[in-house]
Amino acid sequence: MSILMCLTVSGCAIGGRRSSMDMQGAAEYADGVLDAVLSEIEPRVQWTHGPTTTGSCDVTRRRTVMTIVSAERRGSFLGLVDRFWKKSGYRIKAINNDADFPAIFAQTKDGFGVNLIIGGSGQAFFEVDSPCVQKSAVAESTTQPNGPSYEGADLIPRPNVHSDFWSAGAS
Repeated sequence: MSILMCLTVSGCAIGGRRSSMDMQGAAEYADGVLDAVLSEIEPRVQWTHGPTTTGSCDVTRRRTVMTIVSAERRGSFLGLVDRFWKKSGYRIKAINNDADFPAIFAQTKDGFGVNLIIGGSGQAFFEVDSPCVQKSAVAESTTQPNGPSYEGADLIPRPNVHSDFWSAGAS
């Protein structure tokens, strides 16, 4: 990790000074975590942004997968993500092996919570929660979704993109 990355991401102590991340920096870090995991998924899935939320000192970024992940492929999908997160040095905190709504809960070395939850109709939801950071304004993500954007919509629809691989066996 470069010194610049250390200063802007993890608040490392350099020369006795400690640099702290703000909420915008945490949101950008979360975008990087989400970009990385979604780029690892092969074949590619279509995704859109979920809502960004902020608390008194934390920020959460979300991405919703619009590709149907069938019951037959959920184990493969979760396994792929689990292996990538472990390879990335994330600590797996919990795994929910529910047949219908499985999930993985992990944590980065920098204290960010990283979750993958499979919801109704095989829809996958990724979420990254920051630890407490300095309060600041948070801009929307600059990463463009690889499918339709549902910006301004009250609800993101159920998954509606068929994949010959990920949707195999889904009706």
